[in-house]
Amino acid sequence: MAAQEPAATAAIGQGPLLGLTVATIVIVIVLIAWAKLHPLIALILGSAVLGLGSGLGAESTVAEFVDGLGGTIGDIGLLIALGAMLGQLLNVSGAADRLVDRFVHAVPERAIPWAMAAIAFLIGLPLFFEVALVLVFPIIVLVVRRTGVPLLKVAIPALAALSLLNGFLPPHPGPLLAVSAFDADLGLTLLYGLIVAIPTVIIGGPLLGNVLARVVPSPPVESLPYDRRDENDDEGNDEKDGAGKGSGGARVAAREKPALRVPSIGATLATMLLPIVLMLVRAIAELVLPEGNAARRFAETIGEPTVALLAGCLLAMVTFGLATGMGRQKVSGVMGSGLPLVAGVILIVGAGGGFKNTLVATGVGDTIAELTRDLGLPALVLAWLLAALIRIAVGSGTVAIITTAGLLAPLATGMDPSNAALLALAVGAGSRFGSHVNDAGFWMVKEFLNLSVKDTFRTWTLMDCVVSLVAGAGVVALGAVVG
Repeated sequence: MAAQEPAATAAIGQGPLLGLTVATIVIVIVLIAWAKLHPLIALILGSAVLGLGSGLGAESTVAEFVDGLGGTIGDIGLLIALGAMLGQLLNVSGAADRLVDRFVHAVPERAIPWAMAAIAFLIGLPLFFEVALVLVFPIIVLVVRRTGVPLLKVAIPALAALSLLNGFLPPHPGPLLAVSAFDADLGLTLLYGLIVAIPTVIIGGPLLGNVLARVVPSPPVESLPYDRRDENDDEGNDEKDGAGKGSGGARVAAREKPALRVPSIGATLATMLLPIVLMLVRAIAELVLPEGNAARRFAETIGEPTVALLAGCLLAMVTFGLATGMGRQKVSGVMGSGLPLVAGVILIVGAGGGFKNTLVATGVGDTIAELTRDLGLPALVLAWLLAALIRIAVGSGTVAIITTAGLLAPLATGMDPSNAALLALAVGAGSRFGSHVNDAGFWMVKEFLNLSVKDTFRTWTLMDCVVSLVAGAGVVALGAVVG
C-alpha cells in the first residue's frame, strides 16, 4: 500500500486529490441521505469514484476496498457477532433486567447519564472502542427501557467516554504508538491524560448529551438491536416472568413452561467482566513484562479481543443458559437469534472499512501532512491540527496517530518528559475529531442507535468534535501549567 500512495497522488496532484476526497465524501452522504441508497452500495460507489478518479486504477481500487472490507469484518465483525450472542443470553435469561433494576434503584434518574459515562469509562479503559461498544450497548438499551430516559441522554455520555479513551489513553494502540514515537514517559502520559480526560468526558458526555437529547429526537427503544425480544418468543423470551407483551398464546406458553432462574448479580457481573479482565491482564502484561516472556505470551493469547469475548460467551452459556434452566438446544437457539440483528451492521461497518482503505491508498493523508507541517504553529497545536485533518480525510484515528507521530517525531528529540507526554496526548486528541462516513465507528453508532445519517452527524460526529476540541484545549492548557 505504501508504494501506491505516491503514485496515486502524482497522478492528479495534491490539490485535485484533496478536492476529489471532499467531493467523494459529499457524494456518499448525498447518496445515503437524499437518494436513500443503502449505505453498503453508497460506500462501494464512493470508493469506486475515489479510486478511479485518483488514478489508483480499477484493479487496485477493487483490491483496496476488498482488503479494507475483509480486514474490518475480520477485526470487528466477529466481535460484534460474539457480542450479539452474549447480549441475547444476557437479555433472555433476565440477568440484564436484574442488573439494570439494581442500577436504576441505586442511581437517581438525574444521575443516570453521569453513571453511564463512568461505567463506559471503566469498561473502555482496557478495550478497543468496537469491543467496548458491543459490551456497553445492551446496558444502554436496558437502562433506557427501564427508566424512560431518552436514548441519546444515556448513550452520548457512554460514547464520549469510549471515543476519547480509544485515541487518547494507553493501553490503547494509538496512544502507545505516539508514546513510543516521541519517546515519552508512559506514566506521565497516563497521569496527564487522566487529568484532561475526566473534564472532557463530563463536557462531551452528560452535559452535551443533555443538550442533544432536547434537539435531536431519540429513536424508540423498541427499534434497537437487543430490544427486539417479541420477534423471538420461540427462542425463550416468553419464558420470562411477566411476559405480557406477546399474544395470549405466548402467555399460555409462559404458564406452561417452568420459569427461568434469573442469574445472581454476582454471576452476571463475573460473566460480563470476564472479557474485560482478560484484556486488561493482556494490557498490563505488555506494559510490565519483556517480549518473549512466557507469562506475557499467555496473557496476550487470552487477552486477544476475540478470545476474551469467546471466553465470555462460553461462560454465559453456563451462567445465563444452563444454570437458569435452559436446555442446550435452547441456549444455542437464543445465541443464534442475536446474529440476524447485527448482520447488516457488520456489512455496513465492513464497507466503511473498505472506503477508509481506499482513502489511505490514495495518499491523501500524506498530502495533508505535507501541507500542514510547515505552518509554524506551536508544537501542541500543530500536533492536534495535523492529526485532526488526517482523521477527517482517512477515517482512521490510528492512521492519523501513526502518520502524525512519524512526521513530528523529530520535534520530540531532546524534549523533556512532560512536553513529550503532552505532544503524544495532543496527537491523540486530534485523532478523535470529525468521525464521519469514512469511519467504521460512525456506521456502528448509526446502526446500533438506529439513527439517520443526518442525526448521526448531529450527535455522534458533533460529540466526537467536542471531545476532541476539549481534550486538545486541555492539553494546551496543561502544557502552559507544567511547561
